[in-house]
Amino acid sequence: MSTQTVVSRAALSQKRGTALGLGAAVLYLSLIVLIPLAAVVLRSQERGIAYFWDAVTTPDAWAALSLTIGASAIVAVINLVMGTVIAWVLVRDRFPGKAVVDTLIDLPFALPTIVAGLVLLALYGPQSPLGVDLAYSRAGVVLALLFVTLPFVVRTVQPVLLELDRDMEQAAASLGASTAQIFRRVILPNLVPAMLSGTALAFSRSMAEIGSVVLISGNLPFKTQVASVQIFGQIETDNPIGAAAVSTVLLVVALVTLVLLDLLQRWGSRRG
Repeated sequence: MSTQTVVSRAALSQKRGTALGLGAAVLYLSLIVLIPLAAVVLRSQERGIAYFWDAVTTPDAWAALSLTIGASAIVAVINLVMGTVIAWVLVRDRFPGKAVVDTLIDLPFALPTIVAGLVLLALYGPQSPLGVDLAYSRAGVVLALLFVTLPFVVRTVQPVLLELDRDMEQAAASLGASTAQIFRRVILPNLVPAMLSGTALAFSRSMAEIGSVVLISGNLPFKTQVASVQIFGQIETDNPIGAAAVSTVLLVVALVTLVLLDLLQRWGSRRG
């Protein structure tokens, strides 16, 4: 058997393996993500655009959407700043109990969100041992969302900080750059993509949250009811099309956020 024949067969086998892997990935994503999302969007359009618009602009739906998107934006900004600070402390500083703190960052991922809501209600509810009552208020909603989205920015920024070349900082310092200049011109440009990715994930996650907010918010219409709870209420009252309409709005907002993030990262990459 000639060498050319062996190489051709190896290339053909590699192509088949690639095609099989790609097909399996596309099939899995279609079954788990694409088809269910498409079904929700199609369900929201069953009675036409006019009904869709009426469903998302009812006073309770509009109030829930406004609260959800507004609170998610606030949470994203806070996570952008504090998540970066926490990641910096975990990577650059040394202190007793550092390993414990690093482990606790992932607690919101492991803890059932309804349990998180119960804990927050016990700590910041009417019988708070801290004397802080945030129950049934929008501040309580923001607090719950902050808890469940804590790891996103921390875990996206932390690896970048770990891999960042400290020699660049030392070189800048030897040339007379101040600490602020080193952070702004050397460190921050490397962190921005990770910071934005974590922030977008925190924003999207906040809009979908229900377990941690359902207890501490009290689900008061026009005041503390978030979109996810409003959607659940629509299902309970046998209005799946209205629920699908509100869900579609959240889906579009999340997709727009992710697309804008991708465009921003591409723009930053072109600028070096």
